[in-house]
Amino acid sequence: MSLTVVTGSNRGIGLELCRALAARKAQVLAACRAPSPELKALGVEVISGVDVATDGGVSALAAAIGERPISLLVNNAGILAQESLADLDVTSIQRQFEVNALGPLRVTASLAPRLERGAKLAFITSRMGSIADNGSGGYYGYRMSKAALNMAATSVAHDLKSRGIAVAILHPGFVRTEMTARHGSVEPAESARALLARIDALTLETSGTFWHMNGDVLPW
Repeated sequence: MSLTVVTGSNRGIGLELCRALAARKAQVLAACRAPSPELKALGVEVISGVDVATDGGVSALAAAIGERPISLLVNNAGILAQESLADLDVTSIQRQFEVNALGPLRVTASLAPRLERGAKLAFITSRMGSIADNGSGGYYGYRMSKAALNMAATSVAHDLKSRGIAVAILHPGFVRTEMTARHGSVEPAESARALLARIDALTLETSGTFWHMNGDVLPW
């Protein structure tokens, strides 16, 4: 049975994606830096020590997968920090680029040989990475890194299309997680269900589209 791989799986959206996928009887491999009790309780395969911003972390994930085929890869790991123009923290911005933009690209490049023909690939991004939708400014590192992720995911969609692999670029909603300090309008489980619905509906014809979790197409 082929694998479903989810990064950033120890809490929030990633945890709920693993929970929903396990309920479907998928063969889930949950990758994270450190597992939570909630993740351990799911009974899925857990790979810890996976920091997607490092070569070592990504190599550890690839080694754990070995030669097993992957039918679905969900690049979910991400971080959020807040910077203003008056209080710019370049180190924080660089870290967000490493995790949010380069991390998913590292994981995808490393695991691409394991993606079976007809597999699906999902990037959990944010509408805060939309240039056209930016009506409030600020959050320089998060906005810039997610815009970069959107571009990377679009290129991946082109590069993998010949192998029958479709790519979804997904905004999960404003989700009440630890990352958002429990602010938001959507619970993680609700977001996970909606994201999986978008992945279920994904085809090669719609590959590379930027969707809201509710099915709306978002502007770049």
